[in-house]
Amino acid sequence: MPSRRNMIAMTDDEATEFIETGWTLQVASVGNNGWPHLVAMWYGVIDGKIHFTTYAKAQKVLNLKRDPRITVMLESGTEYSKIKGLVIEGEAEVVENDPDLVMAVQDATGRKRNENAGAQAATPMTDEQRRAQASKRAVVRIDAKRVYSWDHGKLGGRY
Repeated sequence: MPSRRNMIAMTDDEATEFIETGWTLQVASVGNNGWPHLVAMWYGVIDGKIHFTTYAKAQKVLNLKRDPRITVMLESGTEYSKIKGLVIEGEAEVVENDPDLVMAVQDATGRKRNENAGAQAATPMTDEQRRAQASKRAVVRIDAKRVYSWDHGKLGGRY
């Protein structure tokens, strides 16, 4: 009899689609006191890797510069039979002083939130305003080392 874990794991294609269509990523870094530091972040996928942008002085950036280990989780579903989730354990690369990359991540994130609006924000900014804002931000790029997932829909109602 196959392992229950293997029965509910997403295929690579399912995992890719789940990541590309997901919304909010739970992001855990190691705080300076050794405890997990957990935040929710919108994200985009660029060149097959998860990216998010945040203020360069944010606690999560300080944590990841000190210790690049990162765990992120994406989940969906409110009924047990429809719960899906995916966890990535990896290393974070913090990219600073790259306004073009910040704006590319913002655009990728914006397209996920509203495909019909393209990369337009609710309050459109000029390129100059976007670049000024981007200069205060960093990008976190995740290099996955281990991925695991679950899709309870694959159980077909058998628990």
